[in-house]
Parts: sequence; C-alpha cells; structure tokens
Amino acid sequence: MHDETDYPAPGHVERRDVDAGESSRAGRLWWDGAADAYQAEHGGFLGDADFVWCPEGLTEERAGLLGDPAELRGARVLEVGCGAGQCGRWLRARGVREVVAFDLSFRQLQHSRRIDAETGHSLPTVQADAQRLPFADASFDAVFSSFGAFPFVPSADDALGEAARVLRPGGRLVFSVTHPVRWSFPDDPGEEGFTVHQSYFDRRAYVEEDDEGNAVYVEHHHTVGDWVRGIARAGLTLKDLVEPEWPEGLDRVWGGWGPVRGRMIPGTAIFSAVRPKG
Repeated sequence: MHDETDYPAPGHVERRDVDAGESSRAGRLWWDGAADAYQAEHGGFLGDADFVWCPEGLTEERAGLLGDPAELRGARVLEVGCGAGQCGRWLRARGVREVVAFDLSFRQLQHSRRIDAETGHSLPTVQADAQRLPFADASFDAVFSSFGAFPFVPSADDALGEAARVLRPGGRLVFSVTHPVRWSFPDDPGEEGFTVHQSYFDRRAYVEEDDEGNAVYVEHHHTVGDWVRGIARAGLTLKDLVEPEWPEGLDRVWGGWGPVRGRMIPGTAIFSAVRPKG
C-alpha cells in the first residue's frame, strides 16, 4: 500500500458547476499526477491483463456484459478512459481481433506501454477526450468503459452521444460508474458512510481547487434518470442495469467502497445499451 501523500493534495473542496473545458483540464492534470500512485495501489487488484468492472470485483469473464465471447473475437472494440489498458489488454489476450483504447492522461498511457512490454500483449492507445472522440462514425462493434471517463464529464448527453456516434448498428455500449445514489452519502466505506448528507438531486460537481481557485480534480454527478435519458437521446436502447452486490470474502477497501457499506447499498451501476439496427 502506498502512502496517501503520493496522490495530489486535495486542496480546497467545493461543490459548483464546471464546464467541459475546465473539467477536461483538471482531469488531465490530476490523473497525470496520480497515475503512479493509482497503479501502485490498485494495479494488483486490476491485474495487468484482466477485466474488472468495479471495486466489487465483478469481471467480464464472469458477467459477459459485452456479449458472446465467440462473436466478440471478430469485433472492433473501443475502450473509453482506459487508464493503463488492463481491460482492453484482457480482450486482446483472448483473441479479440482489434481493440483500441484511449485516455485523457498521458501518464496513464505510459503505464499502459510499460505493461505491454511486460506482458507481451500490445494495446494500441491514443490520448483523447471522451467528450470529442477522434474516431469515425460507426467504426466500432462495441464500446465500453470501466470507471473510465464517464464519471468525469459534465454532460452525460454529450459523452453518450459520442459513444453512440462511433457505434455500428447493432453495436453495444457498456459502462460502469459510481452508483448515483452514493452521491447522497459521504465518501466513507464504514458506518459513517450510511448518513445522507446532501441531496441526490444536487448535480453540482465535486471540485478540488488549488490556492488560486483553479479546479485540479472534478467529478460529476448524474442521476439514474440522467443516464437513462442520455442513453435514449443518443438513439440507444437500454438493455440492462447491473448493480453488483458486495461478494463474500472481499475485505478490500477502495475509497468509499468496502465490505461494511457495500453489503447494504449499491456502490456501482453498470449500464448496457445497444444501437438499433436500421
């Protein structure tokens, strides 16, 4: 376990509106500074070439949310907000024809290159923003994000619209985010985390600022309804909403996730949608 001081200092904490440009800048700077500590702390749990959807430990191998593995092998797949590319690398290791990944943080992508060299499973990556995807329309059979960029975008509609744009008809979008109900509770995995302390309907972003008032970390809240409406407005059809239960025997604490609170209220929401054919 690394020392918590390895992460960027939180600074002043505020709840306020943040636009797309400020949010993107803060995300890039924070994750470039936090990538080393994040991979040191969570890399073992995530695996170098494994596909973990959430802190509850639900894996794609067990859940099969992207569909039939045999059909997926011939697909072209995009990972949104890949971090060090663990999920995309797992797909490549299992014979998926083409997987492309991107992240806002250059330092996270450097870790991806490091793990490529260590595992021998190369994952093509590019530095990009989920709010403006550098890919052609209808160019992927599946798009997914495991706690990648979606929690950090101010507009659910914009991010989902971009994901839908690059999907081919019949393609699938699957993404995991902090369960929206968690925003009513403190970020505490223990008993103190059961007390509601803010409105679920308060959509102002959580913002950490430096001494000059510049955002250095931003996370956005969208309700379940916001995500569902965003999926519909993007022209997609919602197929499933998975709320993983905390598994027996998992004692790991990850930020606000842990066995005490995790056995009582959901910590993760995984949305699965498809782009209709025709």
